[in-house]
Amino acid sequence: QVQLVESGGGLVQAGGSLRLSCAASESIFNNYAMAWFRQAPGKEREFVSAFGWSLGRTYYADFVEGRFTISRDNAKNTVYLQMNSLKVEDTAIYSCAARNWGDYSTDTSYTYWGQGTQVTVSS
Repeated sequence: QVQLVESGGGLVQAGGSLRLSCAASESIFNNYAMAWFRQAPGKEREFVSAFGWSLGRTYYADFVEGRFTISRDNAKNTVYLQMNSLKVEDTAIYSCAARNWGDYSTDTSYTYWGQGTQVTVSS
C-alpha cells in the first residue's frame, strides 16, 4: 500500500522555481510529522525541511537560506515544498517522509518514505 506519493519535480534553470507535492494517506498525515529530504548523486541523503510537533513549527536546513517553504493542505492530506531561487547544487532526488518520534533532521527517525521525485537545475 502506497502511503506517500511525491510529484512536481522536473528540469528548471538556475534561479527558477518548483513546487513539490507529497500526497499522504490520511492516517499518516494526521498522526505523523512530515518532512522533505534529498539525495544528490554520489552523496548521502540530507535533511531539507520538516514540520515540528507543534502546529506551525517548521525547520529548514542551513543551505535553504530562505529559498524554500514547507507547507501543508489539511483538506488534501498534502505537504508541499516551494523552492525558489534554485541553484545547480539543489539537483537531487527529493523525498518526503513521515515520523512519529525522534529528531526531525535525522533520516532514521522516519518510518514512511515516498519514492522520490527528481529535481534537476541547469546552469
